[in-house]
Amino acid sequence: MSLFEELIEDKELDKKIIKSFKSKPILCPSIFKKNNGDYKIHEDIRKKLLEISNEYLDFIDVEFFVHDVVLTGSLSNYNWSEFSDVDLHIIIDMDEFDNKKNSDSTILHKIIEDFFDSKEKVWKSKHNIKIKGFDLEIYIQDLHQDHVSSGVYSILNNKWVIKPEKTNPNIDDNKIIQKGEEYGKQIDDLIDKLSQNKDISDDTSKLYKKIKNFRQSGLESGGEYSYENLTFKLLRRNGYIEKLLNLKSKIIDKKLSITEQ
Repeated sequence: MSLFEELIEDKELDKKIIKSFKSKPILCPSIFKKNNGDYKIHEDIRKKLLEISNEYLDFIDVEFFVHDVVLTGSLSNYNWSEFSDVDLHIIIDMDEFDNKKNSDSTILHKIIEDFFDSKEKVWKSKHNIKIKGFDLEIYIQDLHQDHVSSGVYSILNNKWVIKPEKTNPNIDDNKIIQKGEEYGKQIDDLIDKLSQNKDISDDTSKLYKKIKNFRQSGLESGGEYSYENLTFKLLRRNGYIEKLLNLKSKIIDKKLSITEQ
């Protein structure tokens, strides 16, 4: 395939991803069914998600109180698509681990979050679970963490925590694609420089933080339909966030290795 054909193919994929952000008239029928005018999750799926969460808790092997197990993200909303994941969050109170109840437990929380993140990565490397064709993502979430999703369903209590509403967000396709291509080009340039044995450590760290802050500012100001968050979703779904994370890992590996002469 020529470079031109690859560019056209990438462009078409980006357009397909952007289209997936549009709201649907109903919730995903393979996950939810309407019952007396209200959506309820299919009981077999609810039971399976509880089974998965119990397996995950056994895998973590740390005792704590589970406040809730929830389905969140696009599959609990009207903007679901073929690119959606089953986002299963186990809600805990991280203050529970702080026996001294210090006024500033920021460092302790960071250690706990890093522990759970590490467990999540190991779990993902060992499992490839799908629910009705959708990839499953499981995550430990702090009870006190701000969550911007406009649709949250309690698997534990079988009811809505936040009921989604039909919206018609004004999505500027061209603006999102343009910004996504801008970030994508920067990532490709860094990959090319690394192949030329150039030092890109600082540039990669700066770009990673820039994209992270870019998304966070959008979530805080405009929510999940913000231009910034949708641009980030585009980069995640077309593989560029994964490219950036792999690049960070390669830089660390190269830094810590001794090459033979």
